[in-house]
Amino acid sequence: MKGSLKSSHFSDFLQPSQIIFNLKAKDKIQAIEELLDVLVKQKLVENKKLVLTRIIDRERLESTGLGHNVALPHARVDTEGEIAIAVGKSKGGISFDSIDGKKVHLIILIVWNPSLPGLFNHLFAGLAKFLRYSRFRQRVFGSKNKSELRGVLSEISLSFPQEDTIISRASLLMKLQEIEKKKKRAKKEQRKKLKEQANLIRQELDEALVARYDRLMERYGFAVAEVDVGVCQGCNINVATGLSSAIEGSNDIYVCENCGKFMVASKNKEK
Repeated sequence: MKGSLKSSHFSDFLQPSQIIFNLKAKDKIQAIEELLDVLVKQKLVENKKLVLTRIIDRERLESTGLGHNVALPHARVDTEGEIAIAVGKSKGGISFDSIDGKKVHLIILIVWNPSLPGLFNHLFAGLAKFLRYSRFRQRVFGSKNKSELRGVLSEISLSFPQEDTIISRASLLMKLQEIEKKKKRAKKEQRKKLKEQANLIRQELDEALVARYDRLMERYGFAVAEVDVGVCQGCNINVATGLSSAIEGSNDIYVCENCGKFMVASKNKEK
C-alpha cells in the first residue's frame, strides 16, 4: 500500500531481473536508457520517454555521480508501485561527470511515485550510508554475477522516518535559492527555464522542507545560510562547535538555533 513504508531492505525493491550485470552502454545517456528498458520490460514504468527526459533534466541540473565510482540517476514520476529500481554494473566504467571525476562502475536508477514525498531523501540516506564504506564498495564491484551483486546490496537496510523528520540534500536547497535569486533579474525567456529547474528540485525535496523554505524566503528574502569559520552567515552568531563540525563535509540539512535558517557548509576554501 502506498505511503505505508516504514523500514525494509534494498533488495525488497530489487529483483534479479532488474539487474544488468554487464552494461553495454558507453556513455551516461545510453546507460540510463538501457536500465529504463529493464523497468519498462518488467512493467514497473510505463512512459519511458517521460522518465528519460526527467532524468536527463536532473543530470543537467546537478550530476548524480556520487563519487567512488557510483551514480544514482533518478526521477519522481508516476510508477506502478512505490519505487522502481534498476541496477547496472559497468566493467569499463562510464563518464558521469561525478564530483571526484572518476568513471562510474555501479549505476542505481530509481523512479519513485509522487504520492510519496520525501521518499527519495530517505532512500538516498540509506544508500549513501553503506556506499561510503570502501569495503562494502569493493564487495559490490568484486561481485562475480547478478545473484552475488544482489546479495551484497540486500545488506542495505532502509529506514523511512516519520514526516516531521528532515533528511535532505543541502546542495539542492542552496541551488534552489540561487535559482530564485536569478529569476528576479532574468529576462522573460530565461525565467521559464529557471522555473523548470526550480520545480525539479522542489519535486525531489521533502514537502515539509520546501514549505519551511518558502516561509523563510517570504519573510527574509533568503532561507539558506553558509556557515563560515563556525559562524552562521544568516545572523552572524557562532554555531556550536559540534554542530559546526557536523556541517563540514555533510550534505544534510541543519537549522540555525538562533535565526532558524537552513545552514550549509561554506564554499569558501580560504578559511
